[in-house]
Amino acid sequence: MRELRQSSGMEAKAVARGAAMSRSKLSKIENGNTAPSVTEVDRILTVIGVSDEVKAEYMAVAREAATEVTAWRLIRRLGYSRKQQQVQALESQTRLLRLFQPSLIPGLLQTPEYVRAVFARRNLTEAQLESTIGARLARQSVLYSEEKAFRFIITESVLRWRILPALVMMGQLDRLISVSRLPNVDIRIVALSAPQVDFPGHSFSIKDDRTVTIETVHAETVVTDPRDVVLYVSKFEGFSGTAVAGDDMRSLIEGIRDELLREQETG
Repeated sequence: MRELRQSSGMEAKAVARGAAMSRSKLSKIENGNTAPSVTEVDRILTVIGVSDEVKAEYMAVAREAATEVTAWRLIRRLGYSRKQQQVQALESQTRLLRLFQPSLIPGLLQTPEYVRAVFARRNLTEAQLESTIGARLARQSVLYSEEKAFRFIITESVLRWRILPALVMMGQLDRLISVSRLPNVDIRIVALSAPQVDFPGHSFSIKDDRTVTIETVHAETVVTDPRDVVLYVSKFEGFSGTAVAGDDMRSLIEGIRDELLREQETG
């Protein structure tokens, strides 16, 4: 890795910044003191700008250890705002992002109030909370890149989950409707009334058919073995086929929003 960087003429500081990691972390990877994850290898090679052939060779070696598990307690130690910056770096390198979410509004679609409600439950200081909110919101600019495509599948129960007061949740629902009109964004809702042949399980995101990120209670798991990735692609496409999209999706969200409004008016 060090030889590749030096051949590119890039300084370590610039590569570390572009790969969303510390200079010391890059140094440990280059000196063989720390084994990089698949996503870290991907980020470093992308920043360096190696050829597709060289990248494929290095990524094949990295994928021999096809599953990475990082406990949330370690991510907390790193800092949630830093984690958001790492996710942003990955999303900037992704052409097609597919995200299935049965628990929360996806981070790229969250309003500031929703982001605050999510991270306020993590026992952060006010400074840490504000930094994390800012870092998550900064990620959302990627939605406006016409070179990228985003597909979101959300279960209807997420839209009804009361982590915000009704009036504030209405703003979040309006945000979904607004973003759904972007030409490169496809948002679909799995309606509670629709017959289903599969179970939601847990949230996951698929980046370019290369990696799958899975969030569980205790850890984040990254899968890169193509045999496993294809299972998640199949699950995503299965729910995509039963979910409502376009105007039907917006009508469903508007119906839930109107229910919240009536609740406020009669409360």
